[in-house]
Amino acid sequence: MGTSCDGRGIWNCAGSSSARPGDVERAIRVADVSDVLDIRRAGPEDAAACARIVNDWVDRTDWMPRVISRETIEGYVSKAMMQREVYVIGDPVEGYLSLDPETATIGALYLENPGRGHGKALMDRAKADRDYLQLWTHEPNKAAHRFYFREGFELVGRKPKGEDNLPELRMEWHR
Repeated sequence: MGTSCDGRGIWNCAGSSSARPGDVERAIRVADVSDVLDIRRAGPEDAAACARIVNDWVDRTDWMPRVISRETIEGYVSKAMMQREVYVIGDPVEGYLSLDPETATIGALYLENPGRGHGKALMDRAKADRDYLQLWTHEPNKAAHRFYFREGFELVGRKPKGEDNLPELRMEWHR
């Protein structure tokens, strides 16, 4: 019996006569979150769930002022669904990523429950078949910065005031 994949992303090298120390560790692969969770292109029917996730994030984030009404955010999300590539994860929707394919700009990445691998799975989807991505992130959002740095983004710019009156950082990723 040699080293093989069973089609579910589970690698097996047990019983291999040619196995060397460390082969088991190298051969075992945890299935990607995107293999397990449903990531799909969003449709108009997902706009309300995505807007709820953004609005809930604003409500629970102490440094984020509510300068844009809940209704206006719902309108922004609905408009993005028609103008950008928007991907949702989970059923029901647990997060989403909005991407302008012409400028390779991530306009939004919001999650209902961060820390479960959903952001990485959505980012992996955005990176697929691309060599470059850019985004703006709120300067006070340290958790987002850590995530983007882990994903290989680099800080390339800053503006003192964004649409919500907070300073923003520009980040880029290159394959």
